[in-house]
Amino acid sequence: MSENLSIEPGRTAVLIMDYQTDILGFLGASRDDLLKRASRVLQTSRDTNIVVIYVTVGFRPGYPEIGPRNQMFTGVKQSGCFVMNQPGSEIHPAVAPQDGEVIVVKHRVGAFAGTDLDMILRASGIGTLVLLGISTSGVVLSTLRYASDSDYRCIVIKDCCGDRDPDVHICLTEKVFPRQATIVTSEEFLSAIRS
Repeated sequence: MSENLSIEPGRTAVLIMDYQTDILGFLGASRDDLLKRASRVLQTSRDTNIVVIYVTVGFRPGYPEIGPRNQMFTGVKQSGCFVMNQPGSEIHPAVAPQDGEVIVVKHRVGAFAGTDLDMILRASGIGTLVLLGISTSGVVLSTLRYASDSDYRCIVIKDCCGDRDPDVHICLTEKVFPRQATIVTSEEFLSAIRS
């Protein structure tokens, strides 16, 4: 795949999504290898002048962003998780942002819903999005659908995505995502941007 994958650094952004400590805890033993691969992708992207943008899920104290009809996030509200600037909501130190890198805070599953991400990307002339995130069936799926419908070229780094259910991850990356994105491994992506 990487021999056919061309990347234009000035028009490409890596979106690293929901790599927060509490979310990564859901992955168990696979977490450390995932963090190592993601860290390599981020560093090599920076070295080749590819923009890195962070997307996190976060809420104000009291969760004013979550209404009673929101089935998915009602449980988050009850758990007390993901309040901005509280322990567990922070980006994992192994993939921490560097000075000047944008962090977009979302209040829904996808990276675009209710955020200024699209404005930031278009202002920077970005046409290609490289997606990595937790979870494959959550933020990656929702963000890919929106991005593809908005005419972004999408690349998903499958071994930098993770899900509580490995079978769902495999189904999405092998059967669903290829309809809207190029699916690569981290090594394939790194090889393409180095060439």
